[in-house]
Amino acid sequence: MEYEKIVDLAKRRGIFWQGSGIYRPVAGFYDYGHIGAMVKRRWENLWRRFFLGLDDNFYEIQASVIMPEDVFKASGHLECFLDPVVKCGKCGNVERADHILEDLLKESFEGLSSKELTELIRKHNIRCEKCKGHLEEVEERNLMFPVAIGTGKDKRQAYLTGETAQGAYVNFRQMFDAMRRKLPMGLAIIGKAFRHEISPRQALIRMREFTQAELQVFFDPDSIGKHPRFGEVEDYKLFLHPAAGKMEHVACKDAVKRLHLPEFYVYHLAKVQQFYLEELSVPEKSFRLKELSAEEKAFYNKYHWDIQLDLESVGGWKEVGGVHYRADHDLKGHGKVSGVSMSVNVHGKNVLPHVLEISMGVDRNVYALLELSYRQEKARDLLAFPRVVAPFDAGVFPLVNKDGIEEKAREVYEMLRREGFAAFFDSSGSIGRRYRRIDEIGVPAGITIDYDTLKHGDVTLRDRDTMEQARVKISDLPAVLKRFLNGGSLSELGN
Repeated sequence: MEYEKIVDLAKRRGIFWQGSGIYRPVAGFYDYGHIGAMVKRRWENLWRRFFLGLDDNFYEIQASVIMPEDVFKASGHLECFLDPVVKCGKCGNVERADHILEDLLKESFEGLSSKELTELIRKHNIRCEKCKGHLEEVEERNLMFPVAIGTGKDKRQAYLTGETAQGAYVNFRQMFDAMRRKLPMGLAIIGKAFRHEISPRQALIRMREFTQAELQVFFDPDSIGKHPRFGEVEDYKLFLHPAAGKMEHVACKDAVKRLHLPEFYVYHLAKVQQFYLEELSVPEKSFRLKELSAEEKAFYNKYHWDIQLDLESVGGWKEVGGVHYRADHDLKGHGKVSGVSMSVNVHGKNVLPHVLEISMGVDRNVYALLELSYRQEKARDLLAFPRVVAPFDAGVFPLVNKDGIEEKAREVYEMLRREGFAAFFDSSGSIGRRYRRIDEIGVPAGITIDYDTLKHGDVTLRDRDTMEQARVKISDLPAVLKRFLNGGSLSELGN
């Protein structure tokens, strides 16, 4: 699908658009309309149900997005949170050096030094894309957004957080005590993060303000070789692309043996893949777990596999998340700078927990849903969203607005709302036009009230994807609709 078509659809149907558009927009900031906000919220709720359900000791917390400077000294963000940039000596335009090379040579250059990137730019005689001027030496710039707190002598340096993870680390000790001092312990945060991207692009793919869904699992490092529920996934096959190799379809137990990955880590890789393939219905051909090389991954990550989706509109495989074994880097750093020991006592044993992180960019995932769900058919355009993340469960339509049909449709609509369904009412235009409108925003079910409804007490239930229809008794509608949204077909649910 073409990038321009996604952006146009998003604007027309209230999904997303560039922020503060009535003024001169600033790149990297996007606002969600009503449809986009609902899809995003439902994706987040699905993430919560799935990942917090992996263990009884996993919970969501909320943390401040503004934190003191010392937090980011401890985390390494002030020293290491850098991007390579290159400036045009003629017009002054600044771009990410690795992005310029990726666009031209169609391969990844992540992890190369400034010197290596400069040499490649010289080798391929790359010029400024705006004025064709000479590009200067590649330099590194910090991505953090500084914030001043207070005034005068009370003024303190702080920063907008560059990732939600730090909120889990600085609250670890407090939460460990509150959660009855057990490991493993999972702290999840769905919230905003901020990065001073040099050249934001591709809409929701690379932003300056974005939403992350992250789960930090704190565990005893001596237990990484085992997971109590590994038997449930040992024969489950992962779509793995090792750093030095090609795509493989590997059973979890073989990933442990052949790739020397610990059970605890592989179990969570399996759960991440199941989230995408089974919960979000992502096609297998569009999903992979890609291992980062030593040069690409953060120095503190012992294991680092990116979650990647194949998105044609933005150039192919794109990272939408990752599974990272961060070892003791985070708690050790915060303990050193704060002076507060992060070691804890579990069953009489003193432990500095290690961290396994599952991190996903919510906005990137919303964009991916748009592309992977978009269909162009002869008579219509539609978004075939997974039913669980569609903006509404159903649209309710009176066939005509007379003879008591509109009033009956209102009754059905109110009943569905009382039963907890996300429904909306639409009585304008022809019934065919109304079906097309819900198809284009991805609503899975259309419910039509007609003259037969008044006679027999049933309605027409329409499937967005197949356009099949079935008659369902109003008294049975809540139960039937629930089964339909859980994956049932109309041929099984109605006449």
